[in-house]
Amino acid sequence: MVQIRKWLLISAIVASMPSMALADVLRHETRYRVSLAGLPIARADFKTEVTGKQFTIRGDITSAGLADLVTSIDAKTDVTGVVNDSKLQATHYMLFYKSGKKERTYDVAYTNGNVTSNTITPEPKRPDTWVPITESDLKSVLDPISGMIFPITPSLNLCNQTLAVFDGEMRMDLKLSPKGSHPFSTDGFKGKTIACGVRFTPKSGYKSTRKDYLYLAKSDNMEIWFAKADTMNVYAPVYVRIPTQYGTVTITAVKYGS
Repeated sequence: MVQIRKWLLISAIVASMPSMALADVLRHETRYRVSLAGLPIARADFKTEVTGKQFTIRGDITSAGLADLVTSIDAKTDVTGVVNDSKLQATHYMLFYKSGKKERTYDVAYTNGNVTSNTITPEPKRPDTWVPITESDLKSVLDPISGMIFPITPSLNLCNQTLAVFDGEMRMDLKLSPKGSHPFSTDGFKGKTIACGVRFTPKSGYKSTRKDYLYLAKSDNMEIWFAKADTMNVYAPVYVRIPTQYGTVTITAVKYGS
């Protein structure tokens, strides 16, 4: 069950991101289906509201199918921040996670991309193999939700960048590289996507002996497909493939667009 929990968190980091406009007022909803080896394990529903240059993203992730046979899993996330010309910059990120009777809340505040406060409730016990987070790890980082949404600008080079992400516990790098394009069709979108390969590198805030992280860090088969929302002028993920020791996790948008 720990493996499924981590896959759901990674899924939230790299794929459960709604598209967003730079309009004065906008309400938008995006839904994803998460599967393991073709079997459903979770659903995600994200609602976005933009007022002027301020944005709010609220998400609900629930276990389904295979995962529900073991235990129920629920997660809620909330991100607020500012829409800049080239990126979305969070000021606050929260994730509440419940698995069975166990609960945990991650709460992070940002100023100009730097983490200014970070709490985990209840505070977890750290093993001897824990890689501690340093002060430099928390500078110039993205939150795992709005950090995957890219306003379209002349200087945007979508698949040639490294994303420094902090999810409230772990600091990681996601290095994107070009992998062509693929057709994609779902409720609200039909057209070509931009495919990026992803190399996952855990930096700190994790157990150095974690086999699933070590496996993913060695893999070059992780991919994210981004779709363009013309009326919103952004790219956001519509499909993600994550290789694991137990099969491939896929996150697929079942609704995309206004």
